[in-house]
Amino acid sequence: MPINQWPEDQRPRERLICGGPKGLSDAELLAIALRVGVSGKSAVDLGREMIERFGSLNALFAAPLKDFSRIDGLGPAKYAHLQAVMELARRALAEELRSGEALSSPGAVKHYLQLTLATKAHEAFVVLFLDARNRLIAAEELFRGTLTHASVYPREVVKAALARNAASVILAHNHPSGSPEPSAADRNLTQALKQALELMDVRVLDHVVIAGTSTYSFAEHGEL
Repeated sequence: MPINQWPEDQRPRERLICGGPKGLSDAELLAIALRVGVSGKSAVDLGREMIERFGSLNALFAAPLKDFSRIDGLGPAKYAHLQAVMELARRALAEELRSGEALSSPGAVKHYLQLTLATKAHEAFVVLFLDARNRLIAAEELFRGTLTHASVYPREVVKAALARNAASVILAHNHPSGSPEPSAADRNLTQALKQALELMDVRVLDHVVIAGTSTYSFAEHGEL
């Protein structure tokens, strides 16, 4: 049955307007973004099928158009719409970090990094460059692939920080499949970067490891 034939108090959009988005399931939130279902399936049914097919929201948003379109009723228009929603969320969080202290909004920092890194199929190393008031200057992916001390070059990170006149940085990388628990190589890399940046009076405020919806903060664990 189409959603517009449901009792009004059960429709996802009306429930969101009355009570906010937190009470809705992932499938219901997707239904609002999709707007309509397909023949024989409501938008909620379609949203549920999408999550079941890909296994998680992160996998769904990371899926290429070819895989996305294998579900009946999904195509370039819905793909573009969901990608636009994700990009707007990233930009809104980046705007928040530019207008206020990153350290006073650790949740916003983690959410931004999750939206930036959690959906990537490859390992990526991102640096948030901050000014003297800990406001975001820029966020850039500097390296990708298997991240080790050998593949992430401290001198390139230092060069990028100086070029942006950064007073401090937040380092981040993802573990595409697995736990956010840092490896020995992650810890060695963190110390090498911290030492190299300190020589130029650039502080490392944190190194955040992202694995899906889980995070590991070096600062929170007293490792910086």
